[in-house]
Amino acid sequence: MPVTLLRRAATLALVGAALLGTSPVQAQSDDWPKQPIKFIVPFPPGGTVDPVARIVQKQIVDATGWNIIVDNRPGAGGSIGTAAAAKSPPDGYTWVFVFDTHAVNPSLLPNMPFDTMKDLAPVMLIGTSPNTVVTPPGRPFKTFSEVVAAAKAKPDTITYGSIGNGSLGHLTMTLVQQAGDFKVVHVPYKGGGPMTQDIVAGQIDLAIGTVALLVPQIKGGKVRPLAVTGDKRSAVLPDVPSLAEQGFPNFSALAWWGVLAPAGTPKAIQERMHAALKKALEHPEVRKQLGEQLGMDLVASSPEQFNTFLTEQVARWGKVVKDNNIKAD
Repeated sequence: MPVTLLRRAATLALVGAALLGTSPVQAQSDDWPKQPIKFIVPFPPGGTVDPVARIVQKQIVDATGWNIIVDNRPGAGGSIGTAAAAKSPPDGYTWVFVFDTHAVNPSLLPNMPFDTMKDLAPVMLIGTSPNTVVTPPGRPFKTFSEVVAAAKAKPDTITYGSIGNGSLGHLTMTLVQQAGDFKVVHVPYKGGGPMTQDIVAGQIDLAIGTVALLVPQIKGGKVRPLAVTGDKRSAVLPDVPSLAEQGFPNFSALAWWGVLAPAGTPKAIQERMHAALKKALEHPEVRKQLGEQLGMDLVASSPEQFNTFLTEQVARWGKVVKDNNIKAD
């Protein structure tokens, strides 16, 4: 078709859409979804990201009737599945649920196949949660302050486990040691399961992990909580003081969960998904599951708020990684 005719056809399409009271973008949004939607979870089942995605997925499906599948693509701290999302067509049929590692990976993993800030569009910060520091019941520590005192008396004799090099727990403890001028020995694990097994068995002196990961062992009396890493106490662990209360004023380091889309996904479609996510997070059963069971403080942010938060997290944790020459497992 000659260029002139192509332009005329495009103009007629725009005029037609205007007469109908809709734009081409709105028409595209109204026609979505026409096929199954994919929620990529870049972690295996059993952690915290997978249940968050599945709880939200079920509620959205129940409310809208959309066909949504959860696709687990674990590996490399979440970067493999996230890369798959970043490279997917920006048509509204691929979304990715990420964890706090998403903000650490750009500085921790060399040669990532996507740009964290350019190749993905922030949709929503679902929620945040402090980590908690625990110890086996047989250890003498009753508070985190006692850990600091013991570590100062005998540096590099107390061990602590995290879910891996460069994890938020590892980076948090790095900052806390610098702020408190004490030294403990890091023992990285390949995930929360092995770390939890060893802290319950008394193989390490301390462990740091999300409230969601460790609260079952805390409530079962298998470990003793010493601190939470937010600037306030966790509603799930109201009797556990924050680090800010134990000699680290204003200190806060939070785990978080969010949703992103491939960059270029039509804004109207992003808005529809955001609305569906927000409605799902307002459901009483979802709030109970994520709040009471996973220890999450729900945020349900706007895309703009999530973008600001993510930018700050990438800068903060990137500096910790670089300043301390931290390498991935």
